[in-house]
Amino acid sequence: MRAIRRFTVRTVLPAELAALGELVQNLRWSWHPETMDLFAEVDPGLWEQVRHDPVALLGAVTPARLNELAGDRRFLRRVADAADDLREYMTAPRWYQTLPDAARAIAYFSPEYGIAAALPQYSGGLGILAGDHLKAASDLGVPILAVGLLYRHGYFTQSLSPEGWQLEHYPALDAGGLPLTLLKDDEGAPVKIRLSLPENRVLHAQIWVAQVGRVPLLLLDSDVADNDAAARDVTDRLYGGGTDHRLNQELLLGVGGVRAIRAYCKLTGHPEPEVFHTNEGHAGFLGLERIRELTEARMSFDEALEAVRAGTVFTTHTPVPAGIDRFPRDMIERHFGGANSWPTVPVERILALGAEDDPGRFNMAVMGMRLAQRVNGVSHLHGEVSREMFKNLWPGFDVDEVPIGSITNGVHAPTWVGRELMELAGREVPSLLERARGWDAIQKIPDGDIWKIRGTLRRRLVNGARARLRRSWRERGASDAELGWIDDALDPEVLTIGFARRVPSYKRLTLMLRDPRRLTRLLLDPDKPVQIVIAGKAHPADEGGKKLIQQIVKFADQEKVRHRIVFLPDYDMALGRLMVQGCDVWLNNPLRPLEASGTSGMKSALNGGLNLSIRDGWWDEWYDGTNGWSIPTADGVGDPDRRDALEAAALYDLIENEVSDRFYDRGVDGLPRRWMEMVKHTLTSLGPKVLAGRMLRDYVVTLYNPAAASARALSADAYAPARVFAAWRVRVTRAWPGVRVEHVEATGVSDTPEVGAAIELHATVALGDLEPGDVRVEAVYGKVGPHDELVHPAYERLTPGSVDDDGRAHYTGTVPLDRTGAFGYTVRVVPYHPLAATSAELGLIAVPEEPAGMTNGTLR
Repeated sequence: MRAIRRFTVRTVLPAELAALGELVQNLRWSWHPETMDLFAEVDPGLWEQVRHDPVALLGAVTPARLNELAGDRRFLRRVADAADDLREYMTAPRWYQTLPDAARAIAYFSPEYGIAAALPQYSGGLGILAGDHLKAASDLGVPILAVGLLYRHGYFTQSLSPEGWQLEHYPALDAGGLPLTLLKDDEGAPVKIRLSLPENRVLHAQIWVAQVGRVPLLLLDSDVADNDAAARDVTDRLYGGGTDHRLNQELLLGVGGVRAIRAYCKLTGHPEPEVFHTNEGHAGFLGLERIRELTEARMSFDEALEAVRAGTVFTTHTPVPAGIDRFPRDMIERHFGGANSWPTVPVERILALGAEDDPGRFNMAVMGMRLAQRVNGVSHLHGEVSREMFKNLWPGFDVDEVPIGSITNGVHAPTWVGRELMELAGREVPSLLERARGWDAIQKIPDGDIWKIRGTLRRRLVNGARARLRRSWRERGASDAELGWIDDALDPEVLTIGFARRVPSYKRLTLMLRDPRRLTRLLLDPDKPVQIVIAGKAHPADEGGKKLIQQIVKFADQEKVRHRIVFLPDYDMALGRLMVQGCDVWLNNPLRPLEASGTSGMKSALNGGLNLSIRDGWWDEWYDGTNGWSIPTADGVGDPDRRDALEAAALYDLIENEVSDRFYDRGVDGLPRRWMEMVKHTLTSLGPKVLAGRMLRDYVVTLYNPAAASARALSADAYAPARVFAAWRVRVTRAWPGVRVEHVEATGVSDTPEVGAAIELHATVALGDLEPGDVRVEAVYGKVGPHDELVHPAYERLTPGSVDDDGRAHYTGTVPLDRTGAFGYTVRVVPYHPLAATSAELGLIAVPEEPAGMTNGTLR
């Protein structure tokens, strides 16, 4: 018989233990070992049973044990000290509070968050990154107010069938049993937001608050009695359902998220955000809601658009068009048009924001970029890929000038680094993980100290893997009598390679199986054995990904190798932590350049692991030749099968001839000195770079605070500058067809130009209905390619001179001949306004229709 309703009855703590409830409700415990130790002392056995979940612990501990603790003076002192430490952490000024004129608050929107295994609201890298973003913001005092959705079934838990096929399960989550607080008004009623849906339907959502250190995370929940059955299911599961379901989720996240922020700030007094950060296109509709707010306050759509763009940051995470959310255009029209329309926001303008090459599709990433003045990718290479991918939004500009920058991802060390290593660093190099200098001191730590900890972490992984492996085989139907071999599965003394990630085809989970016999020889080598620990989930709708998992499982099931290679189902944060801490080598072999960034290898590096990876994502920019191994790529090979064969062979060669050789090359003291040399170099070279604290500082300095300054500039004097800027933009866009570079002359250069000389340029430009102050005329010069294309050119602003009666303006300037070889130049005109972030912002440019003057030549 099944219950018709499920809910969690929370423990009533004795008054003496009230502070324990305060500690549970702040997720800082998930990265604060001292608080975790305190929870463990409540009931050590139960603590292990609930898998280190404090909420579950307090829900299961007996009243007798609580009363016993309430009378334990030593325990009460520890509780009081932990509560005092948390309050100091929450209120004391930190790095951000030292910055002048910093943003008062930043809203951060993401569809998923990986904060802790006890709050399963994530599917993969995007959510884990978002969680680390919030934790680092908390540690640095960055006033982020985060928004997401509360999925009542999370993503899914994974198990395997007897045949090795992925099975998905969606256990119901009760918000009352999670570290959440329901947002209520002064009368004690739940605060709710509402959205209009087509066919006169309304979507209601209540707001749960997860306190992530100093950062409030608002999670919208549609499972409320006010909704019909379909509306209640909007937040049922992460990345589930059809297109209409997905659209409703994104409307709730974007539009509903802004409304939740307004309600939260009004109720709590939290500062209203000056900057809105859209983490991928899923939350792109937040810009439309902010436009609606301003247009209802008597601003035009164009004026509101400029005001919103100024304070918006958009981060793209995908390097492939297939990874972008795109909806049928008529579906968007149905949601924002007709009886469901916003009176002050024309549906035609909304559709134009998401317009792409396919006239029948509405592109969320494109809308996100058009609604943001600042856009970034998540690694240097991903920035390059994104500029190429979206260059058509800025026609006429060189790819290098497409206004998409990059901030390489980072990871939150206290969450992912083994406690033993954290304590060693704290003893030997205090504050190491809080700053970007002093990492060279790692070289002074004895090799033996680090190697001993590496052995401890590897043993912990082996023990954890055996427990998960036993559970998985039982679920697949094996009896206990058949599982004796698991006691010897994996070996804490053997070189351990880890591979854990989502399982789309481009990540190539099965590349290691390309030559099964060679892989088997590597695993069973009598002198230099290798063992591999694998984990990952395929999307429930990805049959191809499930087949890849099945192939790995079938290989790992073979009796002769199953003690050396294992697939561990149900990859989550807890398993991820075990693996990045315990593996000696972290393997990553995606199809380059399809990995936007990747962060699991960063976590491994911070734990003293070495990366063995294709040069993609973050590894492309930070691999230096000695901090790991780069798997050679066959980028120029068009046949995918041939490419895989070449790259797999390179992978086997590296493992056999370099990785295992170095790991097993031991001195008389038993230490692998050459291996430890690489480990220490990895820590000193990568440590300061891969920290989420570095990432957050980059976001604050290069994106958040400039965006706040722009937002303030446009909103001053009741948005008067926004109105002026919008009028200028409309006027320039309409007049641009009349702008032409009519003539360019070059003087001062001989027939055999030499380095150090200079060209005097004179340009005549027809401005049409514009004024000289509306534009910037620039010389563009530098190396030229085989088709006279300028390669990574430089730019020099030309000086305006006289303006003829017919509107032709004259400009002059000097181009230095500062390099040898093929050299060229041209002249261009771009719009200019001090409130524009870049020259490319309007996507308008004028260049000579025909080469004018000397367009190229060879310098000696």
